Amino acid sequence: MANIKSAKKRARQAEVKRVKNLNRKTAIKTAVKRVLEALDNNEPKEVTVDLFKNAEAKIARAKCKRVLHKNCASRKIGRLAKRVAEKYGN
Repeated sequence: MANIKSAKKRARQAEVKRVKNLNRKTAIKTAVKRVLEALDNNEPKEVTVDLFKNAEAKIARAKCKRVLHKNCASRKIGRLAKRVAEKYGN
């Protein structure tokens, strides 16, 4: 543990950010999983598209917060969009 006051503060801030980032990543994984499950279970198009939009928004938000690299976020969105488009068309 740090001895200097500013280093202690940075350690506290880093821990808070770590927890927030972990929660964001977990939410993204859950949202992506829900989209894939909807595709596998032949859910109606509207339900799947709503789930996809939710996942896309979470990924974009994580990209803006620099939780995910911009290329990683783009790749995740692209792959999900491709799966949805293959199932339901444009």
